[in-house]
Amino acid sequence: MPILSFILYFLTLGIASLGFHKEEPRQATSDWQVLFNGKDLKGWTPKIHHHEVGDNYANTFRIQDGAIAVNYDGYGEFENRFGHLFYEKPFSSFHLVWEYRFTEQFVPTAPSYTYRNSGVMFHSQAPESILKEQDWPISVEYQMLAREKEGEARPTGNMCSPGTDIVYQGKIDPRHCIDSASPTFAWDAWVKAELIVYGDSIVHHLVNGDTVLTYSFPQVGGGVANRYDPKLKVDGKPLRSGYIGLQSEGQGVLFRALKIRESSNLPAPSTS
Repeated sequence: MPILSFILYFLTLGIASLGFHKEEPRQATSDWQVLFNGKDLKGWTPKIHHHEVGDNYANTFRIQDGAIAVNYDGYGEFENRFGHLFYEKPFSSFHLVWEYRFTEQFVPTAPSYTYRNSGVMFHSQAPESILKEQDWPISVEYQMLAREKEGEARPTGNMCSPGTDIVYQGKIDPRHCIDSASPTFAWDAWVKAELIVYGDSIVHHLVNGDTVLTYSFPQVGGGVANRYDPKLKVDGKPLRSGYIGLQSEGQGVLFRALKIRESSNLPAPSTS
């Protein structure tokens, strides 16, 4: 090898060893926190109407094939045992992702509106603050629905507001639930759901990757929730953070692939 080529060869090796090369974009997989380990309910706390916090009545929340299952095979009468399974820590600004599918099970004595109906609560009060006879937590809900009657639209990814208000299209909307723009899904279809929440500012609901509903300024207010601690019901108080809860209200449902990333890893908020 000629001396000049020899020198150039080793210079090239030295530059490469110093890291002067193009790096591939790093995948931000470490930004995501897995909320459910697929094996047990570690980190989750149940609160079911008529029961004390921590009492998983009739094993309502259980593990089935790597998913969190809501199951009522230990129930007789439903008796308005609306329940929620809460994750152990609160979140403020976050991107939450999960998948869900309904099962064939429905408790006949549950309210008819709960048929093929479940949800995920966010910005909720702490489970320890929910009174034994309080039916719904003060929170905002990402409502999950499936087809009830052939040919009738029944979108999923809707918003419901027990003990809260939100601003929709520039004003506080008096409706308890607001429909999204999603299509209607069969009850046994797995659906990917997402929530992107910027504190007490903007909230986006996504279904299978599409934004189907956007609103803003979640706050304490409205009705529906009953027998709560009045010290917590300060109407007009912004909801900047709170707990995430998986719902049980008479309809069997499976939740899987729950993960979250917090505010520092979110894109800039969009109002569109």
